Amino acid sequence: MSYKFTKWLILIVPTLVVGVWEVVRHQFLMPYVSMELGNVLTPILLFAVSITLLYRWFAYLERMQEELQRERALKARLEQREQLARELHDGIAQSLFLLSVKVDRAERQQQTAGSSYDWNELRKSIHEVNRYVREAISDLRIPPSSREGEADEASMSAIVRRIAAEQQLALRLDWQLDEADWSAKAKMELVSCLREAVINAAKHASVKDVEISAFGDAQDFTVRITDHGCGFVQDDTTYSGRYGLRIMRERANEMGWVLEVASRPGETTIAIRGGGDSR
Repeated sequence: MSYKFTKWLILIVPTLVVGVWEVVRHQFLMPYVSMELGNVLTPILLFAVSITLLYRWFAYLERMQEELQRERALKARLEQREQLARELHDGIAQSLFLLSVKVDRAERQQQTAGSSYDWNELRKSIHEVNRYVREAISDLRIPPSSREGEADEASMSAIVRRIAAEQQLALRLDWQLDEADWSAKAKMELVSCLREAVINAAKHASVKDVEISAFGDAQDFTVRITDHGCGFVQDDTTYSGRYGLRIMRERANEMGWVLEVASRPGETTIAIRGGGDSR
């Protein structure tokens, strides 16, 4: 039913119904319906007709209001993404480029002075960070609708698939995590932990694929990331020198989650537990 048609129905039908009712009441029903009862029935009849018509109208207005709120939220999110991308570009990306230039200059000055130092490791780290930042900028500046649609863009499982594809890893995903009722911060922190785990597997474990499983809901969940790579020695509980694991642990602790790491040659498993399993 169109907007105009509904509007005219609301304006005309109650008036016609009351008019017809009054004519019928006075012409045919006076011997059966007293004046007092008729006066009571008239507003009841008017209310019943009005609410029948207005119900559709109110439903239409509610849908319009929900769509407007979604559009406003999407616009605000896109503006925030664009602002963050601009800040990354104007701040971190340019600083990394300047740092790279200074490293090249320092290497040339050192060679001129006759001393030697291997700058390749530092240069490699700078280039990796610069690439990561520029990937983040590119990802932020792609509108959600041009990738997987608004619903998919907000889906953690879709983001995990994209991260694995970026790292050129085959992904075996068993995603049974109910993503309803998750706050934006909780989603961001969990996805950041998953990103770090997948990148670490690609960079340090010498693997071509990774397994991720997720179960539960926002109140009680378990997420596991497993790779069948070279593994590493778990020297202490703080993972000294392993900055990726330390960052993941800090993120998990901040959210009240538990991060568990088990590694041996041929397999490394990282488990993140929240809610009932974390207590």
